[in-house]
Amino acid sequence: QVQFVESGGGLVQPGGSLRLSCAVFGNIFSIYAMGWYRQAPGKQRELVATVTNGGTTNYADSVKGRFTISRDNAKNTVYLQMNSLKPEDTAVYYCNDRITVRSWGQGTQVTVSS
Repeated sequence: QVQFVESGGGLVQPGGSLRLSCAVFGNIFSIYAMGWYRQAPGKQRELVATVTNGGTTNYADSVKGRFTISRDNAKNTVYLQMNSLKPEDTAVYYCNDRITVRSWGQGTQVTVSS
């Protein structure tokens, strides 16, 4: 049973940065691709970034050039570095297996506001 615990969210001004962490409890090596997702109020959850075991990354157009996803298998952790944040990035952020979606964690709230 793999579980995910997200952290690192907070309140930040437009243009600011945050780094989110996703602690993976279980065998991260069994997960080929990890994803960061977000859900804004009144909207569906959306995929924003993916990283494979080999380090290949993919991003939603809305975050390309601003967000960077990475994974440290030795630490069983996946990161999301978010720069140049915009108010429309405000959401609860979650991580999960990109291929076989497992139970969702509680997420971490990111609020971008002046």
